[in-house]
Amino acid sequence: MQSFRTELENPLVQKDIIELEEKIHAFKEGLIPEEKFRSLRLARGVYGQRQQGVQMVRIKLPYGKMTFAQWKRIADVSDEFATGNLHLTTRQDVQIHFVSLDRTPELWSLLEEDNITLREACGNTVRNVTASDMAGIDVDEPFDVTPYAHAIFEYFLRKPFCQEMGRKFKIAVSSSEKDTALIFMHDLGVIPRIKEINGKKIRGFKVVVGGGLGAQPHLAIPTDEFLQEDLLIPYIEAVLRVFDRYGERNSRQKARIKFLIQQIGIDAFSELVAEEQKAVTEKSVKIETKRFEEIVLPSGILPKEKIEIKNPFNFEVWKKTNVKDQRQEGYNVVYVRIPNGNIGSDVSRRLIEKLKPVIADDIRVTINQNLQFRFVKPEHLEYLYSVLEAENIAAAGYGGAADIVSCPGTDTCNLGISNSTELTLVLSQLIEDEFPEFLLNEDIAIRISGCMNSCGQHGIGTIGFHGSSMKANGKVIPAVQVLIGGGNLGGGEGRVANKVIKLPSKRATDVIRFLLNDFKTNQENNESFLEYTFKKGERYFYTLLKPLADTETLLAEDYIDWGHEEKFATAIGIGECAGVMIDLVSTLIFEADEKIALAEESIANKAFADSIYQSYAAFINTAKALLLNQQVQCNTQLGILKDFDTHFTAKGLYSGNASFREIVLQINQNEPTEQFAKTYLQEAKRFIEFANAFKNQLIEK
Repeated sequence: MQSFRTELENPLVQKDIIELEEKIHAFKEGLIPEEKFRSLRLARGVYGQRQQGVQMVRIKLPYGKMTFAQWKRIADVSDEFATGNLHLTTRQDVQIHFVSLDRTPELWSLLEEDNITLREACGNTVRNVTASDMAGIDVDEPFDVTPYAHAIFEYFLRKPFCQEMGRKFKIAVSSSEKDTALIFMHDLGVIPRIKEINGKKIRGFKVVVGGGLGAQPHLAIPTDEFLQEDLLIPYIEAVLRVFDRYGERNSRQKARIKFLIQQIGIDAFSELVAEEQKAVTEKSVKIETKRFEEIVLPSGILPKEKIEIKNPFNFEVWKKTNVKDQRQEGYNVVYVRIPNGNIGSDVSRRLIEKLKPVIADDIRVTINQNLQFRFVKPEHLEYLYSVLEAENIAAAGYGGAADIVSCPGTDTCNLGISNSTELTLVLSQLIEDEFPEFLLNEDIAIRISGCMNSCGQHGIGTIGFHGSSMKANGKVIPAVQVLIGGGNLGGGEGRVANKVIKLPSKRATDVIRFLLNDFKTNQENNESFLEYTFKKGERYFYTLLKPLADTETLLAEDYIDWGHEEKFATAIGIGECAGVMIDLVSTLIFEADEKIALAEESIANKAFADSIYQSYAAFINTAKALLLNQQVQCNTQLGILKDFDTHFTAKGLYSGNASFREIVLQINQNEPTEQFAKTYLQEAKRFIEFANAFKNQLIEK
């Protein structure tokens, strides 16, 4: 395990991996509290599973892009360290499961040999930047957003101001007004636009902020109809800084940015963002786009063996549903349905070997857990289909009703209440068998989560289910909450689904039958299913489905969850998707010292904005430690500054300045110059000296 330390060329990556290994050893020796260690490993993509003693590792793929080499590397790593399965996620990541904690540094080092990171894939950080899978080939795009999505990913990786936020932060980039990246449900999202200014066409973006799903969904709010391209990254940085400072930290259920905006209002939030612009690292960031114009096209040289298709009828349907035109003339894009987002490592390697001649070296994981292949010539579709058919992944109906999104649920997640993966397979098969006409219907989006937290995005499904439980005849049975009427309206706008009714899980199949048959019978003027739900309303669907909620007619199978043989029992653990809260006084002061060391290092590297924020974090951690020592509870960073002045400055316990708050908030009153960085660092050091002296006085007393 030692060799990986010298094999990596990037010193930052090498430092990350060595630090993870050292922290694992320190944790096992009892030198780091469990809560602190959990926060650190989450920010390195290492996530606890429902099963004790093993980890899920989340592999971060910006906008879902993989090269052949990266795909093979992930498959090989899954074989060596996990189960040989690759799970494709709705955030365009890949997850592997049942990994030993001790082996995660070695695993990470192998991935980095093909430029694949785990950094900030989990935790209270900027998560993977998602984007429309059609970016760069979309016939409707005003310009390719791929360089912008990549720039956002690169710029905010390891930035001090987004390492320990109150909660996670999700960013999405759509390729057109169709909003196929679903920006309306993100913390921050953008749609590309072109505006003519003084006779010149300028690139820019519509920006929305404050969206999110979970137990309390909220649609994102527009903050700018046209933000010029070079101002995008500075704007995002200002938003993150405001969120870090003003966001809730005590109650994680109220800690997403949507709650901050609800609390203070979008106008006040935008004012804070404008005020923060003075302190951002760069006032303008030009995005390099040229390197993304280079495309490695397939050779087109097919194997000499005869192409055989077992199901010619399905091939014709598949071409209608899974193949689309690219904006590049003469090429198609092909989508592959991956049930539950699970694809084996052996299958992956065979696909890489056989498809290299006919697809570009640019594979995309889509937000609905499928795969996308680009730059396919029409004459190669038959061969490509035959390869997929041989691997049993040639199902038609991409984007249709049978192409269902789901989370892992009780298979591996601590928060899962009922099984979502088996239900997904059952409902997909039901639609294919009983409602094949809906394979062509891209308006119906069925989404399933194992709990209310919406990792399967049930809150925006035209038909959604989330796992639950209910009591019947003195026993607890698996249940689903049914939601209806969510969807994408385009232009950064969406609709949240209405909660309609809770009923036994095994009756979810009849929910689909009732809804689709009702739609077929009563649809008017070729209206979409989403339009139909608008027209009929929540009460109509409650009445339609109410007979399915009758617990007096339960069968023996209703007491058993999908995919199980034993009777149902809830077993909910502590989830890690929201990160952790740490309120240990000694840990906070120790972390403050670490921040000071990082601030000094950043000054040496001339990263003055980073140094200033690290000094700021040292101020906050130290003040929080002193307040907790005085039994003063803390929630937001701004609250910590106010409370410190109330409980220390005003009482004469701290005399370093008339207002501690004013000292610390110099951060957004000054440009990030070398002089200010050095001055601010010295003030932070003096404050830590005060804190240590104060703590020692208490110990002596």
